[in-house]
Amino acid sequence: MHRVLIPLFFILISVQASAAHPHVFIEQKTKIIFDDKGLAGFKIHWKFDEMFSVMIGEDFDTDKNSILDKNEIATIKEKAFGYIASHNYYLHIKIDDKPFAVKFVKDFNATLSNGKLIYDFFIPCHVAAIKNPKKIVLSPYDPEYYSAIYFSDGKHLLIEGADLFTIGTKIERDKSTLIYYETVNPLAIFFNFRQKK
Repeated sequence: MHRVLIPLFFILISVQASAAHPHVFIEQKTKIIFDDKGLAGFKIHWKFDEMFSVMIGEDFDTDKNSILDKNEIATIKEKAFGYIASHNYYLHIKIDDKPFAVKFVKDFNATLSNGKLIYDFFIPCHVAAIKNPKKIVLSPYDPEYYSAIYFSDGKHLLIEGADLFTIGTKIERDKSTLIYYETVNPLAIFFNFRQKK
């Protein structure tokens, strides 16, 4: 009996692991937006892999002209983007080590460009600057690891409106977070900001 159960156990684990492997690959560019009070939020740019882009184009570009009109974009937002709201839209934010719930996004847009699907959207996240540094972590990941999010080479991190503040940034693995059977530390943007003295 046990000789049968042990191989079956490993088969089930293998099936679960293969199901969790990334099937969608997302290249992310991030712009950190400041206003006159402090952090205002994040502009996110996602470029999807070719296979997922083709799938979305076939399903939602109803007139097959490779141009997404406002109705097609609204449908994509509802059916191909909105479902990840329960996972913070795959963008996990901590403010001074406390989780920040991403409840909604603004200015969502979807385009098809050179065979690639692109999402652009804004995450409001208001944090007032003070004399002491405020610590922010932005970690993009799918907790189920069906989608893999990575940072592009070059200008994948930009800052807008930073003149009033002293800002430090770094990108590295978030060692406080583990996904994929607790084997993967996702990449994260770590930054701090404070009022200029």
